[in-house]
Order: sequence, then C-alpha cells, then structure tokens
Amino acid sequence: MDSIIKDRLLTLFPALRGAPADLWRRIDREATYIEAPAGTVLFESRGPCQAFPMLLSGSVRVAKGGANGRELQLYRVLPGESCIITSSCLLGNVAYPARGVAEHDLTAVVVPRALFTQLIEQHPPFRSAIFNLFGERLAELMQLVEEVAFHKLDQRLAALLLAKGGTIHITHQGLADELGSVREMISRLLKNFQDRGLVALGREQIRILDMAVLRSIAQTSS
Repeated sequence: MDSIIKDRLLTLFPALRGAPADLWRRIDREATYIEAPAGTVLFESRGPCQAFPMLLSGSVRVAKGGANGRELQLYRVLPGESCIITSSCLLGNVAYPARGVAEHDLTAVVVPRALFTQLIEQHPPFRSAIFNLFGERLAELMQLVEEVAFHKLDQRLAALLLAKGGTIHITHQGLADELGSVREMISRLLKNFQDRGLVALGREQIRILDMAVLRSIAQTSS
C-alpha cells in the first residue's frame, strides 16, 4: 500500500494502529485502493457482500427502497466511518438489505471478507471501533423509526431544515430522498413555509427566515 494512502488510513481509522505485523502484511498485500465518481452504486439491495470499505474521502448515502419506488435514507457514511450494514452482512454472511450510492467523488481502502474477519478476531481495538459504531448507528436508526412512525412530514421537514443551517443548498428532490417522501409533497410544504414567511426559496437553495417558528413546528406533537 502506498505510504501516503496508509498514513491517511491510519489518521482516519486510528483503531488500525498497533495491528499485528502479520495483519499489516495482509493489508498491504490484499487491500485495494478505489476511486468512484459521484452517483456510483456501491452496493444494491439483495446483492452479495464481499468486502469492507474504509472511506478516505467523499460520502456514501445508504437508503432502503420500497415497492413503490421511493427510498428512505438510513444514514450517510463519511470519511473515518464504516458502514454498519456492510459490517453486519459480512459478519452474518448475508446479502445487502439496502442500497449504497456515492454522494460525492470518493476514495476508499477496501479489504476482503476474510481479512475483515481476521481484523475483528485478532485486533481488539478494531473490533471495539466497529461495535461502538453499531451502537451509535442503532440509536440513529431508532430515532429515524420514531420520526417516520410518529411525526408528521411537516415536523420532519422543519427539523431537517433547522439541522442543515441558515442557507441550504439542496434540491426539493434531495430533501424528499432524505425524508423518504416524494418531491411534490416536499415542494408543497416548502411553498407553504414560504407563504408563511418562514423560508425563502431559490434555485436549489433554501434560506431560513424564521427559525423560531420552524422550531415550534418541529417540536409540535403529532
């Protein structure tokens, strides 16, 4: 493995530090450095899971598709993070239950299943890092289930806008994808927010004008 890539890998995945020499020899020999442009489908629902990627740059959107063609975003994978669906599929030897797409141009180091298993078994810091992320992601997914099951779409949209900040550069379709909805419903709600003076809509841009009222909408019980 190139020394620059290895240094980047260790910076973002410090749990690999101190791995036994034989494991590093296998990483150098078997790991693959990949580059993928935005929009690349990295894995498909029901597809085989054969390797573990460690993201160095870019981001991955992981989403679950429905029979109606709509998708619900489960989480994003950023540099230094791992995809818990990939981890669980490798550990359980099962197919992917969701879809992963590169949101931006990305680079990653990918290790095959056998090497991932050996890292889990023989390097406790790596194992701890993977399982700690399982706990964090599970809490996020439980929050997502609560929002989808018990909160109305206007609440979820208001909360998402607030989380993204004062000026948001995103399309209505992008918001719909994140909320597991359709563009028409999101556009209708945004138009309502604009008519109430809560936001200003531009081309692929939303500017928040009244955070207090949006916060009130986001916190209103269903």
